[in-house]
Amino acid sequence: MSTWTSVAEARKESAIGPDVEIRGWVRTRRDSKGGFSFIEVNDGSCFGSLQIVAPGELSNYESEIKRLGAGCSIVAIGRLAASPAKGQATEMQADEIRVLGWADGETYPLQKKRHSFEKLREWAHLRPRTNTFGAVMRVRDSISRSTHDFFHDEGFFYLNTPIITASDCEGAGEMFRVTTLDLDRLAASGKPVNHELDFFDRPAYLTVSGQLNAETYATALGRVYTFGPTFRAENSNTSRHLAEFWMVEPEAAFFDLSDNMALAERYLKRLLRDCLDRCDEDMQFFNQRIQPGILDRLTAVAEAPFRHMTYTDAIEVLEKADAKFEYPVSWGVDLQAEHERYLTEQYVDGPVILTDYPSTIKPFYMRLSDDEKTVAAMDVLVPGVGEIIGGSQREERLDVLTRRMDQAGLNQDDYWWYIDLRRYGTVPHAGFGLGLERVVQYVSGMANIRDVIPFPRTPGNAEF
Repeated sequence: MSTWTSVAEARKESAIGPDVEIRGWVRTRRDSKGGFSFIEVNDGSCFGSLQIVAPGELSNYESEIKRLGAGCSIVAIGRLAASPAKGQATEMQADEIRVLGWADGETYPLQKKRHSFEKLREWAHLRPRTNTFGAVMRVRDSISRSTHDFFHDEGFFYLNTPIITASDCEGAGEMFRVTTLDLDRLAASGKPVNHELDFFDRPAYLTVSGQLNAETYATALGRVYTFGPTFRAENSNTSRHLAEFWMVEPEAAFFDLSDNMALAERYLKRLLRDCLDRCDEDMQFFNQRIQPGILDRLTAVAEAPFRHMTYTDAIEVLEKADAKFEYPVSWGVDLQAEHERYLTEQYVDGPVILTDYPSTIKPFYMRLSDDEKTVAAMDVLVPGVGEIIGGSQREERLDVLTRRMDQAGLNQDDYWWYIDLRRYGTVPHAGFGLGLERVVQYVSGMANIRDVIPFPRTPGNAEF
């Protein structure tokens, strides 16, 4: 098995000395009048590239090295030396360079000029080679890694909940159907669907949330969390919505709403601190090129306590606000992104946790308050994004849960197993959901959610 050194390791001052092998893709090549070339190579392991000095004495200098351009893949072997250039600790003095794959400079899309993010979505298979999208994906990786570390540190077990389900957790009906039926033949027949002929003998869908399944295991293992893809057939062609996205959903037995809020705050702060510590070059890039000042803002959020407000208090603030909203505000309406951003960016100037929402705008599983007008719900709102976490204390009382299901028009027979959890050893419990893409947006400052997931799925787009 061959071994080689990553660019991230080779760029460290401690790597200066013996010969190493580097493998990566050429970013730029610059030829010197002195008869040698400077080649910038990146392998994705870090933001920066390694400068390779290729002397003219190399046997393939004229035939290959002087033809290298952006996108070509190479293997370079040589000694790492201290670099005289500003901004880099090391450079390689190459003894050998082999070309693994050529990239035609006339047709390779990623030229030196800057491309718009919208244009780069057309090249989603190549855009991770750019500075921006390489940085986004390394930050996404850091957040994913921190998620597992955090919940294991907190005593949670990692749970894999089903992607195919017969239950609509949110009760909104915005679900993708899963079927093996011949739809063309069915449409031509003009007959109603016979679900007994389908694969699962009933209507089945892609999951919108793993929460209900997670509650099952939380009432046995105490603390669990899911981390996987979820799907919403919501025809929203905006910069904040995806049809396929990733959710982190912890569920904890014996937790109430205050426990839930404290967990969410600790979790979000852990994600921010880890990104700031582990992804320094990437975060510096976001601070300089994407959203100036983001480093200071994230540092402040990681260190300061979150502000708490009830939904009722928030409505009063919004009604008195010296701002024009597209959507009118009154008690009982669901808050829009413009309202959430006003609260975080203008009123609080930081994250805020809103609690005690009207029961009429929240799902059936949230615990009904004593006033029977509100539920023990919480949303964590952050500047620039709006809602980043949504959760609640779950309704553990059998009679209240079944009444809420009836009010929502749900068939109790479809949720018999979920109701059983309230029949046999019910306990107070709570949980929340965090959209991975939303938090990557927040940390990176990227404006469009389609630019923080490798291959965005949106209405009319399932490319790649």
